Amino acid sequence: MFKIKSIYEPADKEDGFRILVDKTWPEGLSKEDRRVDLWLKEIAPTKDTDKWITESTVDFEGFKEEYRRELRRKKTLISIIRNFEKENGTVTLLYSKRDPECNCAAVLKDKLNGYRTVSRSVGRLHGG
Repeated sequence: MFKIKSIYEPADKEDGFRILVDKTWPEGLSKEDRRVDLWLKEIAPTKDTDKWITESTVDFEGFKEEYRRELRRKKTLISIIRNFEKENGTVTLLYSKRDPECNCAAVLKDKLNGYRTVSRSVGRLHGG
C-alpha cells in the first residue's frame, strides 16, 4: 500500500517505509527531527516541471502531465519503490509542499497504484 504524507506531520508506525520524494530538504527541519528511511531526490520533478506549481500560480493539471512524462523515464526508480512496498507492506511518500492534493507525492502515488493495477491485470490475462 502507498500513502502520502507531509514531512511536517509526525511519523507513526503505520507509515511503514518512509521515502522523501522532494529534490531539496525542507527548510526548517533537521534530518534528525523526521524519520526518513530514504531520500529519493532523483524521483522528484525537474525544476522546469516544478515551475508549474509556485506560490503565486498553480497549474496542477499541467504539472501532473509533465511529471507523469518524466516518470515514464524513471522505471528503475519506480521498481525500487515497488520493491520497498513488497518488503515493508506500506510505503509512505513524503512531500514538503503545503498542499496535500497538489504535490509530486500525489502524482507518484497514482503512478505506482496504476502500475500495480495494470501489471496485475496483464498477469491475469496471461495466466499469471
